[in-house]
Amino acid sequence: MSSIDKNTASFVRSLLLGKIDEDIIVPFPQMKDEEKDTVRTLVDGLAQLYRAKNHNDFRKWDREGHIPDEFLRQMKDAGLFSLVVPEEYGGLGLKSSAYSRMTQELAKYEAGVALTVGAHCSIGMRGLLLFGNDEQKKRFMPKLATGEMMAAFCLTEAGAGSDAASIKSKAVKDGGDWVLNGSKMWITNGGIADFFTVFAKTEGPEGLMTAFIVTRDMAGVSNGPHEDKMGLRASSTTTVSFDNVRIPAANVLGGVGQGFKVAMKILNNGRTGLGGGCVGGMKKLIELSAKQAKERTQFGQPIAEYGLIKQKLGHMVVDAYATESVVSLVAGLMDQGYQDYAVEAAISKVFATECLWRTSDEALQIAGGNGYSAEFPYEKIMRDNRVNRIFEGTNDILRLFIALTAMNDVGKQLSELKNSLEGVFSDPIKGFGVMSEYALKHASMRGFDFGSKRAVFTKLHPSIRQHAEIFEERVRDLTAACDRILRKHGKNIIGKQFATKRLADIIIDLYVLSATLSRVNSTIESKGFEASTKEVEILTVLSGQVNRRVRGNFGKIDNNDDELIKSLAVHAFEHEGYTWDTI
Repeated sequence: MSSIDKNTASFVRSLLLGKIDEDIIVPFPQMKDEEKDTVRTLVDGLAQLYRAKNHNDFRKWDREGHIPDEFLRQMKDAGLFSLVVPEEYGGLGLKSSAYSRMTQELAKYEAGVALTVGAHCSIGMRGLLLFGNDEQKKRFMPKLATGEMMAAFCLTEAGAGSDAASIKSKAVKDGGDWVLNGSKMWITNGGIADFFTVFAKTEGPEGLMTAFIVTRDMAGVSNGPHEDKMGLRASSTTTVSFDNVRIPAANVLGGVGQGFKVAMKILNNGRTGLGGGCVGGMKKLIELSAKQAKERTQFGQPIAEYGLIKQKLGHMVVDAYATESVVSLVAGLMDQGYQDYAVEAAISKVFATECLWRTSDEALQIAGGNGYSAEFPYEKIMRDNRVNRIFEGTNDILRLFIALTAMNDVGKQLSELKNSLEGVFSDPIKGFGVMSEYALKHASMRGFDFGSKRAVFTKLHPSIRQHAEIFEERVRDLTAACDRILRKHGKNIIGKQFATKRLADIIIDLYVLSATLSRVNSTIESKGFEASTKEVEILTVLSGQVNRRVRGNFGKIDNNDDELIKSLAVHAFEHEGYTWDTI
């Protein structure tokens, strides 16, 4: 029986301390049969809902910048806004794995629709689900389930995107109520939502933040016009303003001053939905590309026969499988009751969004001129998914979060550096805001033995042992590299963003490989090796890719051109542009 404490255990964070906690990820988590049946039923219903729609309909919605009211009503009738609402409140009560799987299907059809549902389920009402008391849930959950109320998440402000600690919205206690003033921007569902999870500064220590439930019918709530966006144009994105809005004390969510905790928990949960959507997008693009390559003829034969096209499609398949593995693993751990998954969720978001972007680019390339034409879906898909690397935490900020959380853990184990690093991570970089606060508060590691030699898998099938050994070797390198980086830079590590990015990329690659190892292992155990050969091939390709990338990043930690790159950037800043010419 495993002795793992699900409140504190983290597979990734244990890696940094020289330990492979394989009990966390092996066996690969699976949905229960009844959950699979529910998802299949929902998938069939979704297919029926979209049966009468085609690319031209989606182009029209994109062009006009809204989802038709009739289709929104059909979405509500189909239960799409009730996916994560508990059954006792009239919802479907999907857990993270099943919900992530549903976002796959939504993303295959129309990304704007998928975002509308995701903003409602993943983040808009998620705070109520996670932190709401019984009275709050009884009041709002039934209406959120039917879509009578649609939800939005209100955190971002001008000058306070990733730096959530810099928000200016303020709520002041007045008798038994709170009076809220402020404005939020880039709010998905902002123009159609009736239920808002809003974050504002409140009385108390500097930077204290509180989450509030605000409803459309409260005096002083308004939204700006629909944003003219690059992609996801059918979804509603607006500013939302609060002018002396009186909020009952009963609408405080998660307790006064607990806003950081509430915000981070919501975003961590939401990232599995975003990751699932990325997987769905990749699967759709692979389907389109395979058909296009078989139908498009160049030089007398289908382009599917050419090696370079096969290379593109093969890499797309590997990316999709690896993404599905890491997203499914994180969702499965959440369903199993693990509480410390912030780093893992950040990894899944970064990897999923970047793989989808690569897949979109390659799919458009395979389509040739058709890919660049609005008559075909490729250009819209590319416009729609570009923002994924920006919202719910930009990938650059999340990389810093991943690396600095790891550094915090390792720094605590280096006795000679412990005192000098005290307090460094409380304010790592300007713009880190809520991420750094969360990393600091949740960085207590228990029961880990720094430098342990237990960096080995013991439960994987012998047929994939060679790939496990590559993983183990790189984990040992990682432990040594973290030690070396901290000893070299000490408290100055906060400013060494090139080094922290490389470290984050190493951690991301290793976690993705571990998820894929676990998934392929479970497939072999259940179906046998012969029936799993294609998945083993995927693992073989991924293992080689990860090994090369990780070794390259290790090499660049000490041998790089970072200072030259920074010098050129400073030159461009000083001159506000490019200063060379050929005439």
